[in-house]
Amino acid sequence: MSAKISFVSLGCDKNLIDSEIMLGLIDEEGYTITHDDSEADIIIINSCGFIMEANQEAIDKVLEMADHKLNGSCKGLIVTGCMAQRYKDEIFEALPEVDAVVGTGDFERIGEVIKRLLQGENKVKLVTDKNHLLDENNSFKRIITTAGGFSYLKIAEGCDNHCTYCTIPSLRGRYRSRTIKSLVKEAEILADKGVRELILIAQDTSLYGRDIYGEKSLHRLLRALSEIEGIKWLRILYCYPENITDELMEEMAVNKKVLHYLDMPVQHSEDRILRLMGRRSTKEGLKNIIGRLREKMPDICIRTTLITGFPTETEDEFRDMCSFIKEIGFDRLGVFTYSAEDGTPAAAMEGQIPEEVKAERKDFILALQRGISAEICEKFIGKTLEVIVEGRLEGEENIYCGRSYRDCYEIDGFVFFESNEELIAGDFYKIAIKEAGDYDLIGERTE
Repeated sequence: MSAKISFVSLGCDKNLIDSEIMLGLIDEEGYTITHDDSEADIIIINSCGFIMEANQEAIDKVLEMADHKLNGSCKGLIVTGCMAQRYKDEIFEALPEVDAVVGTGDFERIGEVIKRLLQGENKVKLVTDKNHLLDENNSFKRIITTAGGFSYLKIAEGCDNHCTYCTIPSLRGRYRSRTIKSLVKEAEILADKGVRELILIAQDTSLYGRDIYGEKSLHRLLRALSEIEGIKWLRILYCYPENITDELMEEMAVNKKVLHYLDMPVQHSEDRILRLMGRRSTKEGLKNIIGRLREKMPDICIRTTLITGFPTETEDEFRDMCSFIKEIGFDRLGVFTYSAEDGTPAAAMEGQIPEEVKAERKDFILALQRGISAEICEKFIGKTLEVIVEGRLEGEENIYCGRSYRDCYEIDGFVFFESNEELIAGDFYKIAIKEAGDYDLIGERTE
């Protein structure tokens, strides 16, 4: 049965991989993938439902795409992903424009759902087991949507941490690692397609392997992936500090393909708030692990994320967190205002902080971090960094932007430089740094 399918992927990079797998399965079924929503027979929205802002984005996109059912070729609108899982029993009533709902453990059956809609079935709900184990053969069929020589590699699904503010375990199930063998095979396929940088992701990468190998095994996975000839950079995201092992630090320090970059979400610095969050870190523990990482790798770039405005967070605790930020001097830092999510323990806590106070605290932290980042960037003037090219700067003939080991795609800064010859995205060049901004660096190519 022929049909044109368009696809909208919302949310995080982990969701993006699910979208890429679905695209591969759709292609295998013989359907035509189109980028023109107005000509699609079926429109799929892979939604995020982590926080209410993400839910609203998904709802807005559903309403936007629903217009194609009235003024286009669309015969069916499918919602997959976290919002579909979270509101599986309410979505048809709340959004009658939706024709099918597919849960986080069922997206591999997307071809079946498309067929049922094309055959005239309506209100299809396929939400079964959120703890479903991915068929590794389906992961090998991914259609890569990222450009510039990099791709994500999701090494595990689900989460066992049960932080009191987070809905992920209820949406994605328990923590489930993939085998080293299957991940190496997928990485080899990606390398054959021109991927040079692999970004390892999971809800908590530092727990990788504990469920299937009986011990944390991220260091073993890194070693195996580094043996793939085409892969030049391995970057680690979402590594919880309390689960970082000596073996992981050692592998990062000695393995030349593993970047000295670590995304380590600490969420807060104050012990009382950390306990309320259900986190197992302490302020002293955080200082200890960061100190050890920097001792092992003096050039390491540490990125973190924080939550401000958590229930009962006092002014003193907020100020102490700001002092912690200054003391540590994180290379990269993002901050979210606390969002009270239905069904989470934190949403039922007393002492909820007013939204305007949360926003003020967030703005203060961002301003504080801007100064810290500017000081760190200035220290790179006179140094030479290897940079992966992303592309030409829009509106400029010969100005390119790229990323150093310190810059993860979409969340960090850039290195800008001039080149009179055409450069290919994904290639690597040495750039001598001449100027520094708050987050970005400016340099020139060296031979």
